[in-house]
Amino acid sequence: MMPNDPVMLLSYVNTQLRDHYESLQDFCSANNADPEALKGKLAAIDYEYDAETNQFV
Repeated sequence: MMPNDPVMLLSYVNTQLRDHYESLQDFCSANNADPEALKGKLAAIDYEYDAETNQFV
């Protein structure tokens, strides 16, 4: 289960992307998550997904 707190979510997602997934789409597919909702939640704390580095920055 993913954390609800945006800062904890950021840490969790970036760790998962770094250690287990090649893209945000792969992560979302494996975790039944909506990529746009995830991007929106992290955009609220001024982070956006960078496909080149495969992390939220």
